[in-house]
Amino acid sequence: MRLLILGGTEFAGRAVAETALARDWDVTLLHRGRHAPPPGVRALHGDRTAPDGLAALADGEWDVVVDTWSAAPSVVRDSARLLAGRAGAYVYVSSCSVYAWPPPAGYDEGAKLTEGAADADRTEYARDKRGGELAVLESFGPECSLFARAGLIIGPYENVGRLPWWLGRIARGGPVLAPGPRELPLQFIDVRDLAEWILDAAAAGLSGPYNLVGPPGHTTTGELLDACVRATGSEAELRWTAPEEIAAAGIEPWTQLPIWVPPDSELHAALHSADVSKALAAGLRCRPAEQTVRDTWAWLRSLGGVAPQRPDRPALGLDPEAERKVLGTTTE
Repeated sequence: MRLLILGGTEFAGRAVAETALARDWDVTLLHRGRHAPPPGVRALHGDRTAPDGLAALADGEWDVVVDTWSAAPSVVRDSARLLAGRAGAYVYVSSCSVYAWPPPAGYDEGAKLTEGAADADRTEYARDKRGGELAVLESFGPECSLFARAGLIIGPYENVGRLPWWLGRIARGGPVLAPGPRELPLQFIDVRDLAEWILDAAAAGLSGPYNLVGPPGHTTTGELLDACVRATGSEAELRWTAPEEIAAAGIEPWTQLPIWVPPDSELHAALHSADVSKALAAGLRCRPAEQTVRDTWAWLRSLGGVAPQRPDRPALGLDPEAERKVLGTTTE
């Protein structure tokens, strides 16, 4: 298979590239040159936001295009228009955020969608992702467009800071504010499982939208944080704290306590309750959370413990002083 990845040097795009190389696919990347591409790819340079940024793609044909773009839909529009007729299918890594807010618990691919426009400049994440989908449909049509509507993605190469923050915090040891309840179900996907599914689905000629995240309750908050303790070998003490106490302290879920959101909330329904039966029927396989945590920690250690951070995303995590205040501890 001849694969073109628009990006391919960071997180999801890199996982797709490495997975495709392991299958002996012919892989071409178009990237800006800010990060080294995986060995074995054909690397082309171009900034998709610049005039003539797609010039390197003036020639060539591919079986599949994978695009992870998450900003202005007009950038996806321009790429899709250029590649129409020279690529068999266009896979756009979209998001479960494209569903109209608030999505009902257990929502599937038929849920109401947010508004978006294929020719829009950058607005906000959900509308931009929906606009990206519409841009692909405009040039490739429904039969040759595949939308991987990803949920929470974690794993090696994460450059957003969710699981890396928890691993770093737990590795430091001491009392750790663990947001309860322990048994709260979580829903996420290892980036490598996302990559495997995308390539399997592309090879099978699938089209249309798929919610791409692990089954609800694939793990729980307690299981995830316990795995972090085991992976790091830390003597950290997880102090389980009620959601009401966290809210009273003014601590923001999702950002200050990455991955976690309160139970029975609109955020939990949106982030941790998607119906993924369609993707499971189409071959989605999800590795145990223990493996994701262990491999992410090994990757972090290979970088000296500091994960890369996307410049367009805010730094995540809880300030140590705020944590000590809630736990009633002091600096020793």
